[in-house]
Amino acid sequence: MKVVFLKDVKGQGKAGDVKEVSDGYARNFLIPKGAAVLADAKALNEVEGKKASLAHKKEVEREQAAETAKKLEGVSVKIPMTGGTDGRLYGSVTSKEIAEQLREQTGIEVDKRKITLSEPIKAFGTYKAACKLYNEIDGTITVIVCEK
Repeated sequence: MKVVFLKDVKGQGKAGDVKEVSDGYARNFLIPKGAAVLADAKALNEVEGKKASLAHKKEVEREQAAETAKKLEGVSVKIPMTGGTDGRLYGSVTSKEIAEQLREQTGIEVDKRKITLSEPIKAFGTYKAACKLYNEIDGTITVIVCEK
């Protein structure tokens, strides 16, 4: 019997898969538990629609990431901080602060979790911060830490 899985079933299939299973297993376990439905035309159309929707969503996200990466080229962000006389900061600059200043100064939205720093910023100066926007799409921000 051909069924469409609605949930992941260990050893059988993942949600959205269309597989052939034994009649008894489908009638006695999968269908009553709500883990699968009979693979009729309606169920198959729904699966195809969901796959197409997911593919479209991923493509839109990829395009937005590429667009953001182009905007980030040559962008520098000034972050005013307070520090001691030896050039060291009181505290450090975090990816959250970089994301906030980037939004305020340029209007470009980048999630703080996507900004990675090679080392903590604990002194005044100029640094590079990498942005992992999407799979294989990266951007770089120049961070200038200056005194308030």
